[in-house]
Amino acid sequence: MKVTRTYLAVPAHQDRLVASAARSEADAVFLDLEDAVPESMKAAALTAAIEALNGLDWGDKVVVVRVNGAGERQRKEIQALVERCGRLNAVLLPKVESAQEIAQVQGQLDGTRIGIEAMIETAKGLVFCEQIAAAGGNLESLHFGVGDFGASIGAKGVEIGLSDPGYAMTARATEGYADTPLDMWAYPMMRILVAARAFGLRAIDGPCGAFRDARLTESSALKAAALGYDGKQVIHPMQLDSTNRAFTPTDDEFQAAQRVVAALADAEREGRGAVQLDGKLVDYANIRMAMKVVGMRGRAGA
Repeated sequence: MKVTRTYLAVPAHQDRLVASAARSEADAVFLDLEDAVPESMKAAALTAAIEALNGLDWGDKVVVVRVNGAGERQRKEIQALVERCGRLNAVLLPKVESAQEIAQVQGQLDGTRIGIEAMIETAKGLVFCEQIAAAGGNLESLHFGVGDFGASIGAKGVEIGLSDPGYAMTARATEGYADTPLDMWAYPMMRILVAARAFGLRAIDGPCGAFRDARLTESSALKAAALGYDGKQVIHPMQLDSTNRAFTPTDDEFQAAQRVVAALADAEREGRGAVQLDGKLVDYANIRMAMKVVGMRGRAGA
């Protein structure tokens, strides 16, 4: 799998920001033609994206263009990108709600190595996310578009990626009453992740909108990484370091995983399929988890 701990979003028509993104520490960059671009600038943004893809040094970054929604404009954008951009790694499709949308884009990409990445960001998209994930072809990942998803279901609150304080469980707590905060996005995040994993795709979480809040940025990234996501969208370079770290196993996690692998290797040589390590039973399920940690560390170059 590609290493995509961070997807830095940047409006394609803002040349200075695009050039900065190319120099950044992001694993992946997506040049946006959709929500970050006003209607009057859509054509100019496509031209700017093509020029940036061909003219800037992107190093080993994954470079993606988020096109506009399904329709004739999207078809023309993809056609132009395919014909004129050899550096393009993938197109990111917004607000995907059916496998048919993937199939239509696949028809334009047949014979190319350009991938498809799909954003699940509406109620209907979540209902059909398993069928979307199963579309096959050049499909590589599912992204959770948390902001638009919240709007789609009518959720309270305007802060992208954060739970509203009102979403809590109230308990009597010996009649003094107490509220326990809950995560509004746990269900869609898990469903998208499971759909992605079932069909061998990467799963990318949506952004934390409070980019100046380092603690919220880090906490949001750690949550997605703990759940099993491969990476997260970020909307500002300030979020890159903490988000990259969140998706890279720490030294302690890496060493613990290595100990598990070594312990089970010793057990195998002795004809056993399980062994005790630090007072806990270690078997083949543990080694599969440990190997994932080891592999993540290796792919991230840490």
